[in-house]
Amino acid sequence: MSAEPEFGKVVVFGVGLIGGSFALGLKAAEQVGEVVGFGRSVATLTQALDLGIIDRVGANPGQEVADADLVLIASPVGQMPEIMARIAPYIGPETVVTDGGSTKADVVSAVREHFGGKAGQFVPAHPIAGAENSGAAAARADLYRDKKVVLTPLPENPVLSVARVRSAWEWCGAQIFELKPEEHDRVFAAVSHLPHLLSFALVHDLAIRENSDLFFTFAASGFRDFTRIAASHPEMWRDICLANRVALLDELDRYRAQLDELRGALAGGDGAVLEKTFEVARSARRAWDGSKSK
Repeated sequence: MSAEPEFGKVVVFGVGLIGGSFALGLKAAEQVGEVVGFGRSVATLTQALDLGIIDRVGANPGQEVADADLVLIASPVGQMPEIMARIAPYIGPETVVTDGGSTKADVVSAVREHFGGKAGQFVPAHPIAGAENSGAAAARADLYRDKKVVLTPLPENPVLSVARVRSAWEWCGAQIFELKPEEHDRVFAAVSHLPHLLSFALVHDLAIRENSDLFFTFAASGFRDFTRIAASHPEMWRDICLANRVALLDELDRYRAQLDELRGALAGGDGAVLEKTFEVARSARRAWDGSKSK
């Protein structure tokens, strides 16, 4: 390395797509001295080691986080409280902790429960850069390049701690935004969690039919585009849906009301309502797609 890296030691809990790509991104930028990995599977950790994602498999979480510059908890959100409970007593005074969870209010609640007076050392984050594939083999150094990462800082976070987490994601190529935890969860219930729920539901409905093979035989690009995210990690999305169930239920109710309106239009042969709905949707979709390509 031509210069001293910003992060001497980074500890990653969960070395799959999110955690592994974070480690690879920092390595590609030459901004980390050593990456230590923890995970539930010896096979996954060995694979991460072989792929150069981590430099060492951790043995003692408390010992490893004590002198770490940065800790990333990149496990499914349902596992985060247990990890927090294990490491909180041993976090070094200069160590900053962050996460990669898709929900934030539950993460903040767990932080306050397990970190207590050290809660200021935890800066919650959510990288918006998922993929259908998971595991260490899916990790890549450029996953976060030009992608959004949302930070939801706590009132007690020192400015420097937030800046360090921001810097880590920026070294990975990400664009950083900030939201309040509750605001984050409402937004992502609508634009991420609900679409996943709908995609899983549609594919499940077809998969359990007696003639499912017939449907899948003739499914084409429209079905593929709409259901791509149904190939996502079931355990991770179970945890996300349950963690954000209040906001998700509200969005699901709104969507059901929209479906009822369309059903009424179909039943009544009201083409005007259908066309107006489709036109508003098309305009909004095109405007969004156009803003993304700029």
